[in-house]
Amino acid sequence: MSPQKITTVDLVIPVFNEAGVVEQTHARIAVALEGLPYEFHILYVDDGSHDGTDQSLRALAARDPRIAPLFLSRNFGHQAAISAGLDAAHSDAVITMDGDGQHPPEMIAEMLRLMEQGYDIVQTQRMDEAQPASFKKWTSGQFYRLINSISGTPILPGAADFRALSRQAVDALKSMPEYHRFLRGMVAWIGYPTVILPYQPAERISGQSKYSLKKMFRLALDAIFSFSLVPLYIGLSMGGLFLFLAFVEAVYVLSFWVTGSTSGLAAGWSSLMFMLLIVGGILMILLGFIGVYIGYIFQEVKHRPIYLLKKEGPNE
Repeated sequence: MSPQKITTVDLVIPVFNEAGVVEQTHARIAVALEGLPYEFHILYVDDGSHDGTDQSLRALAARDPRIAPLFLSRNFGHQAAISAGLDAAHSDAVITMDGDGQHPPEMIAEMLRLMEQGYDIVQTQRMDEAQPASFKKWTSGQFYRLINSISGTPILPGAADFRALSRQAVDALKSMPEYHRFLRGMVAWIGYPTVILPYQPAERISGQSKYSLKKMFRLALDAIFSFSLVPLYIGLSMGGLFLFLAFVEAVYVLSFWVTGSTSGLAAGWSSLMFMLLIVGGILMILLGFIGVYIGYIFQEVKHRPIYLLKKEGPNE
């Protein structure tokens, strides 16, 4: 691992309905960048906002020439918005962070210092042990335990989309045009030299998180079905188990015929129905797993773009 020279840095910041918030976030970022010996470009990606965030970004860009906002044609999702920013980034290093104030921009200097030591990825890890217990915190912990137990790509628990990437790492991600994107897994998969930088998340400046339970569930499904075939193996294992039980049942019934005790055989209607329901249920679950994978394949082979840009630049 050899040191690398960094002169230009792109900040990629996806925003969705953050009017009134993005101004405060940018003021904090501007303070954090003061005095740093790099040429910064700030790429705000408006993910189809409908609350005036686009006007806020245009106003900011008029005051700060470092800002180049991107406007998606509709809400494509957080991962797609980050991907749009990565595609537009051309600097030596790229830092992705959220626009709600929870990712501290004061860490940018330390992230770049670590990159200059030769790391291609500076991955931040959210340290929220001090945060009160919540449903979101519990489900997040369970998700990381599950994905790390079934996936061949270890994913850091508490990993955030607040990270610094070298030009090499960004180009590697851009070469992975998959439609269902789970960037935390994709970044871990490329395997370039990585260092972990813990941080304490701040409170949102205002408003509520845009990651609803539905969006978190969808992201979890993208992660599981993109990075693991274990659901299919579960169905296969259950099929093998019931074949074994069927063999045991056959041996049990044959034992009555061999010993001439056929009168001891019960009619078995209820047990037969029980077995049919269990086997039918397992088959339906297995077919569901297969259907999800086929659906993912169908969406991939259509080669639809991950996102569409509506406008580029503050005056277009």
